[in-house]
Amino acid sequence: MSTQKKTRKRRNGFTPRRRSAENGFTPRRRSAENGFTLVELMVVIVIIGLLATIVALNVLPSGDTARIQKAKADIATIEQGLELYRLQMGGYPTTTQGLQALVTPPAGADAARYQAGGYIKRLPQDPWSRPYLYASPGQHGAADIWTLGADGKDGGQGIDADIGSWQ
Repeated sequence: MSTQKKTRKRRNGFTPRRRSAENGFTPRRRSAENGFTLVELMVVIVIIGLLATIVALNVLPSGDTARIQKAKADIATIEQGLELYRLQMGGYPTTTQGLQALVTPPAGADAARYQAGGYIKRLPQDPWSRPYLYASPGQHGAADIWTLGADGKDGGQGIDADIGSWQ
């Protein structure tokens, strides 16, 4: 055997150095405290829960406001269709003919005067998935369109309040 030092195999002309204190390498000591403690995890979970609660309390009411605004926009669209119907047909559809007269010609209507394709593309549902209510003549005008709000009952306040064309 030779007394020469064994050298590592060279790769692409590079001789790897051994990691040692002489080369300026200081090994990391493994701490017994790797990871997080249960208390630290609990604090983080509580903070995330508080933030989620704050966001939920600020975002959820805007959904109710959006539903009310959608109902008002739908009623305005239906009113425009009713006004076109009145101008072409000489009057509003009767309560029995209903709002369906804006989409398809009602029985007994003059087909020559009825606008091709109807007066609105389709009848929207209110934001609570119920049909809009219609009366002609109405209590508040020549034609009333309304929805009963979230509770589906006459009257109410806030989100449960009726939303109508007279408002």
